[in-house]
Amino acid sequence: MNWNYIIHIGIISTALLIAALARARIRFFQHFLIPASIVAGILLLVFYNFFAPMLGLKSDFLGEIVYHLLNISFIAMMLRVVPENRKKARGKRTIAANVTAVMAQYGLQAFFGLLVTALLIATVSPTLFPAIGFFLPLGFELGPGQAYSIGVTWEKMGFTGASSVGLTMAAIGFLMGSFGGVMLINQGLKRGWIAKDYREKINKQSIRTGFFSRVTTERPVGSYLTTDGESIDSLTYHIALVMATYLISWGFLTGLSALLNLIGPMGADLADSLWGINFVFSSFCALGVKMLMRLFKVETTIDTSTCNRISGLSVDLTVAASLGAISLVVVQGYWLPILALVLMGLLLTLVVLPWVCSRIFDDYQFYRMLVIYGTSTGTLPTGLALLRVVDKEFETPVATDFLYAVGVVFILAIPFIMSVNLPAFSITRNQPSLFWLAVLISAFYLTASFIAYLIIAKKRSFAQAGKLFYTEEV
Repeated sequence: MNWNYIIHIGIISTALLIAALARARIRFFQHFLIPASIVAGILLLVFYNFFAPMLGLKSDFLGEIVYHLLNISFIAMMLRVVPENRKKARGKRTIAANVTAVMAQYGLQAFFGLLVTALLIATVSPTLFPAIGFFLPLGFELGPGQAYSIGVTWEKMGFTGASSVGLTMAAIGFLMGSFGGVMLINQGLKRGWIAKDYREKINKQSIRTGFFSRVTTERPVGSYLTTDGESIDSLTYHIALVMATYLISWGFLTGLSALLNLIGPMGADLADSLWGINFVFSSFCALGVKMLMRLFKVETTIDTSTCNRISGLSVDLTVAASLGAISLVVVQGYWLPILALVLMGLLLTLVVLPWVCSRIFDDYQFYRMLVIYGTSTGTLPTGLALLRVVDKEFETPVATDFLYAVGVVFILAIPFIMSVNLPAFSITRNQPSLFWLAVLISAFYLTASFIAYLIIAKKRSFAQAGKLFYTEEV
């Protein structure tokens, strides 16, 4: 009997439980609002690098968990049905501003990440794999699942330890999202970027400790039943729907890969690359399933809150497992490019992002910047977690507006994601021009975002240029 899955999932679960209790008791974690999943990931990092080998356990399995849970989390998010009272048309200007700010980070992180790589190759690291620069947007902007899955593809192309490097960048991004987000919130209060009444929200015990009150009447509702348990449990129904959709995605991508393999070596390379961005196909399959359910008028059987719980479970496990899957031995050999990319990421997110967001948005500038910052360093749940610190019940339209924009960003980012293998192909096909083609594509995203910024921000584009965060003069 194979206990491999049960053992590793049990280890991850134990780490999450220890981390949740640590968050509830240790003031350091409460002060910086560090998610339990990150604490668990650090525990797993130590365990799998120093103690697991003594027990004959390997961390390879964790990477597989990260890959699949990422796709499952995207499916769960895309299957959600927005209630009728939230389908109000949002201002096109606000949606456009969100899209522009996010796409600007894609362009900035990719463009400067590749330039840093080119500089290192030309000076101190001539043998550096040129695709490593893309790990800045992959690890920060897209997250651990994408960084790992695409890293695995690059390992087949000759980039030794690519998956561990990708997970390392994603882990650093999560840490930047937590510590940097809290630092921005504190600066926001100190410098008057947000209202002082946020103190009452951030100091609530449930936010600090991670647990709600013992009084059950004070606990919020996490999900609603859409089925009668006599037939099938509601959670069973939703998990079955998610996993059936994932099976459809697998079948579609398997068929597409078979067709591409008929083309020859180039088609085979493209097929391998598509498996690295399986989350894209999983998301489209989820949208297709939801459209089909609407056609047959059964979409009301989907509970958005239950989908949120499934997505939340996937994200927590993904974050913890992605940190645990990092091989410290492999990462040691790439400490210089990782350090250079991280420093560039710090500049682009902690300096450029607040500067842009404060000028491009008309309202809730700090709140909107906060959710985009969290997403640009971690994942969408990271951004929403930071927003909840100052907008616990999502009373402002910030979260809703951003989720509307995510759909547009998702479509616009597809060409960008498809181009991430170009630097790798520049080595495997001995065509250095492909690396610079990737730089040009990133420059196009950057230029288009800058033009959109000028159009949307108008006279505020360079107002108070010397200030990190623009505020209207009273």
